[in-house]
Amino acid sequence: MIQLVWINRNHLTDLSQINRMFGTVVVGVGIAGLARIRDLMNPMPASPSEHLKLLGFVSRRSFGNINEAKQISLEDALSSKEIHAAFISTENKSHEEAIRMFLEAGKHVLVEYPMALSAKAAHELWEMAEQKGKVLHVEHIELLTEEYKQLKKEVAGKDLVKGTLHFTGSVLDETKAGFPAFSGIARLTWLIDLFGDLTVTSATREEQKDKNYSRMTVHFQTANKRPLTWVEERGPGMRREKKINFCFTSGCLENFPQAPRSAVGLFMQDQNLFAKKLLGQVSKEELAAEKWRILRCLDLAGMIQQQCEQPEKICS
Repeated sequence: MIQLVWINRNHLTDLSQINRMFGTVVVGVGIAGLARIRDLMNPMPASPSEHLKLLGFVSRRSFGNINEAKQISLEDALSSKEIHAAFISTENKSHEEAIRMFLEAGKHVLVEYPMALSAKAAHELWEMAEQKGKVLHVEHIELLTEEYKQLKKEVAGKDLVKGTLHFTGSVLDETKAGFPAFSGIARLTWLIDLFGDLTVTSATREEQKDKNYSRMTVHFQTANKRPLTWVEERGPGMRREKKINFCFTSGCLENFPQAPRSAVGLFMQDQNLFAKKLLGQVSKEELAAEKWRILRCLDLAGMIQQQCEQPEKICS
C-alpha cells in the first residue's frame, strides 16, 4: 500500500520517497563541478540534499580522488544501477550529448545552463526526459542570488516604461561556450522572469575579431509593447559587471538595491531544489512554469542568433 503525505498545502507526495537516497555522479570538474562535489559531500543538515549521495565523478583528465570522491569512467557512471542522477558540469557545447546519454541510461539529470546550444535540441531533450519519467533540472543560480531577489521585489507591481540590461565580461571561446545569446542566457532569464514574455524586435552583433571584442544588442517588446534592451559585451580585460536602467511610471531604477549576504551558497540552493524535485516535493504548477521559462528563453536565444547571423541587406 502506498502512503501519501502532504508536504505543503498544494502538493501530495509518496511517503516512500521521504527516506530514499539517490546515488549521484558529477560529470566535469571545472569550477562548477568542484563546487558540486564539495556541496554533495557536505549537504546542509536537515535539507533535501541529505538524500543525495555522491558515488564518484567523471573527467577526461586523470585525478584519482578529489576530497575522497573517487574518479570513475563514463561507462561505469552510465551503467551503474546505484547511480540515479548525474550532475552535468562540462563546457556548454557538451551539455546536449551528456544529457542525452544519461537520460537514455535512465538517470535523472541536473545540468548547468544553457542546457543546449539550440532550441530544437532543448525541446527534444525535455520531451525525452518526460517520456522516460526523469527529472531534467537546469541550473539557473542567477535567479537565486540575493541581489536578484531584492531586484525582483523592487520591480514587482511597477508599470515598466522602458529598460536596459547591459552585461560586460571577459572573452569566451564561442566554440565551447556557444553564441552569446546562449552563453549569456542568464541575462535573458532575468528579463523574462522580471517582465514576462518578450518578443524580439531586432538583434545585431558587432565584432572586432582582431581585438577579440564582441557586442550583441537585442531589442525586445513586452506583452504591453514596452521596449527592453539587452546588451552583452565582451572583450579582453573587461570587468564582469551588470548595469541596469529600468524606468517605470513611478521613476527609474539605475542601481541594484542593497542585498544581504545569503547564508546558503548558490550551488547548494540549486542542489536542494533538484533534490526536492527528486523527492516529489515541487508542485506541477511550479514545474510547468519553470519548463516554460527555460524553453522560452532558449527559443528567444535561437531567434536572436538567427537575426544576428543574417547577411546584411544591400539596398540598391
